[in-house]
Amino acid sequence: MVRLALEMEVKAPADEFWNGIKDSTTVFPKIFPEQIKSIEVLEGDGFSVGTIRLIEYAEGIPVATFAKEKVELLDIENKTIGSRIIDGELASLYKNPKAKVQVIPKGPGSLVKWSLELEKGSNEAPDPIMFQDQAAKLFSGLDAHLLKA
Repeated sequence: MVRLALEMEVKAPADEFWNGIKDSTTVFPKIFPEQIKSIEVLEGDGFSVGTIRLIEYAEGIPVATFAKEKVELLDIENKTIGSRIIDGELASLYKNPKAKVQVIPKGPGSLVKWSLELEKGSNEAPDPIMFQDQAAKLFSGLDAHLLKA
């Protein structure tokens, strides 16, 4: 089992950053078109437990063209969401990939905690550290977007 974790401070207030995470279905394809082509809600409301989303990645993204994720954890009071990849290339390269994001107020900004648990499902599976790097880029980009708004 591989466990990765990332903690990073962002300048956006926790409520604003959390709203950006909650609205990722519409926000992420707009602010990250070079990474995410589209996000479509297949089941549920796009955010609550049980929601299934289809994420189509932009051309040139390594490892995956799409992923289906299922929301398995939602704690609005503690600004925490958790999901699992249930289909796509990532689901075949890694066993049971689960991610969690928590947004914590810190001064005028926020502390974002991200974690990922998975097992390599094949020898062809790349080092999962790239997912940690990707999460950091997404959080930095979301922060910059929110600060411009």
